[in-house]
Amino acid sequence: MVRRKGIKPRSKSFDRKNDAEKWARDLEAEIDRCAYLPDTKPAETLTLSKLMTRYLAEVTPTKRGAAVETTRIRAMLKRDIMHRTLALLTSADLCAYRDERLKAVAAATVVREINTISHALDTAMKDWGIYLPMNPCKLVRRPAVSRGRDRRLEGDEEQRLMAACERGRITWLKPMVVLAIETGMRRGELLSMRWDEIDLDRRVVHLPITKNGSSRDVPLSSVAVATLKGLHDGPDRHPDVVFSVSPNAVRLAWERLRTRAGLRDMNFHDLRHEGVSRLFEKGFDVMEVSAISGHKTLSMLKRYTHLRAEDLALRLG
Repeated sequence: MVRRKGIKPRSKSFDRKNDAEKWARDLEAEIDRCAYLPDTKPAETLTLSKLMTRYLAEVTPTKRGAAVETTRIRAMLKRDIMHRTLALLTSADLCAYRDERLKAVAAATVVREINTISHALDTAMKDWGIYLPMNPCKLVRRPAVSRGRDRRLEGDEEQRLMAACERGRITWLKPMVVLAIETGMRRGELLSMRWDEIDLDRRVVHLPITKNGSSRDVPLSSVAVATLKGLHDGPDRHPDVVFSVSPNAVRLAWERLRTRAGLRDMNFHDLRHEGVSRLFEKGFDVMEVSAISGHKTLSMLKRYTHLRAEDLALRLG
């Protein structure tokens, strides 16, 4: 054990006395050279598995995507890399983990997993008093993620989609599809709409909490207002929320709908692409569309905006 005034006592066990004495001499010399020597013992004993478990219990519940991240971390805890202590964890270990995972899952999934580990390490270093010389995740090259989807409704696909809604037995599905296109709102935002936050006279719906953590007011087109009035005055109206269904119910209903419409390659989120693109086609500028859609950066807005070249040609004259 090495003690110095103003420095936390340090101890370490050895099989041979000579090794212990050498460690003590080296440590004392290091302390004499430095005003402060960080305590590396927590990082030497804490495994990545224990760190991620604490992160899952303390940090993940504070996030809006807590359910998804919980599932991700629980799956990650089964990986061999989780047995590494933080002191021995290197960028080479993480690169090997990246390459192995790329054989089984998409690049975007691997990027999210490495970013989760990186944030857990940053949290440990900044908030939990665990010393590491640096975060090894910062040295790991992330795999290239495929471009964002550019799927839009073409030709008679919108008519086919609405006709398939009419043939189905789920009464709320067509209004949800119409509102997704007219407002460009996300599925979760549509499901969170409450009647007391909708002003049909002003043609505005207030979203107190969105995916990016901020609130916003979404203007309603005449079609969206008519759709909401139909739901409000309908026999199945819920007293509080507009759509009293779960995300999983929407997912299952959409899968059946796109099969009936012959649009198996279309996702529900593609309707947001369609809605945002139509706003640009109507002449709204970037700031106006950003206020409606909730995108905070131009780079993210561009991912969800796919204008038809022929429409732009018409505007050129």
